[in-house]
Amino acid sequence: MKRFAALFLSAAVLLSIFAFTGCGRDDGDARRITLNEVTRSVFYAPLYAAVTKGFFAEEGLELEIVTGGGSDASMTALLAHEADFALMGPETGVYVVGEGKAEHPVIIGQLTKRDGSFLIGRESVEDFSWEMLRGRSVIGGRVGGMPYMTLRWVLDKNGLTPDEDVEIISSIQFNLMGGAFESGTGDFVTLFEPTATTFQNNGSGFKVANIGLESGEVPYTAFMTSPETVRDDPDLVMRFIRAIARAQRWVASADDDEIAEAMLPFFPDSSPEDLVNVSRSYRETDSWMTDPVMTEEAFARLLEIMEFNGELKAPVGFDELVDNSFAERAKAELANE
Repeated sequence: MKRFAALFLSAAVLLSIFAFTGCGRDDGDARRITLNEVTRSVFYAPLYAAVTKGFFAEEGLELEIVTGGGSDASMTALLAHEADFALMGPETGVYVVGEGKAEHPVIIGQLTKRDGSFLIGRESVEDFSWEMLRGRSVIGGRVGGMPYMTLRWVLDKNGLTPDEDVEIISSIQFNLMGGAFESGTGDFVTLFEPTATTFQNNGSGFKVANIGLESGEVPYTAFMTSPETVRDDPDLVMRFIRAIARAQRWVASADDDEIAEAMLPFFPDSSPEDLVNVSRSYRETDSWMTDPVMTEEAFARLLEIMEFNGELKAPVGFDELVDNSFAERAKAELANE
């Protein structure tokens, strides 16, 4: 952890670690593994359900989840072998491949299929129009990150030129965006749940638009692991992805109350009612994958958004970064149960 802390001191200060053991196996039988997640959000509900519903335990795995506070921190943890798996934006993998590294992390499964953030304003708006952002400012995340790139894509789609018609504030660390907005920075901010609902409940801000509905489907967050793990421990990768696939199938059929209950241990400061509401919101916007298989079409949309933002330095082939073999096998196995 020393190397990780030295490279990302600010992220380490905000680091939060949650270790959960599922039911159904003795601790002595379980293999302990670490997942670094880019942030803590109900957007990742299937991951948390995989823990609380015992799907990891059924695979003989005890999962420790470390919250990195940014895709760069999560990728660093993976590259430094501080984590067995990482959940982050797939654009981070594209960047690493673009650097020409022969041995680079690979995407083994997809969790979400659109941007999970909401545009938050300082006042409630009944008939929102993107034209309302002309001449205004938005706290939009770090340059090169998916929240930032998707926001710029959506602005352009709605006839606004990013950085000309709308000022995008990109100097604020992801985990500090909400606090900066509350302190008076920016006219708008993009926030994930449950923060977006918390802001609305306490009057700190109001949801005016759903970024994900505007951007369309894109592989927004995905699971990655090292090529060494794929090569030397494929059984571990298979068990990990099978647990995720089971959780995705469960979430697809569960009701919002059940999903909220499954997430609650990971969000002790959120009320069950808020978790029900945000679960309903993400379900209605079709934000969650029902299986972990990433499609080439979705990957192409990702590259299109990156190219629009000037972040695609060199072409990256789908098969170069994505290994669907474990996800496809898990999907097939569950279909036969």
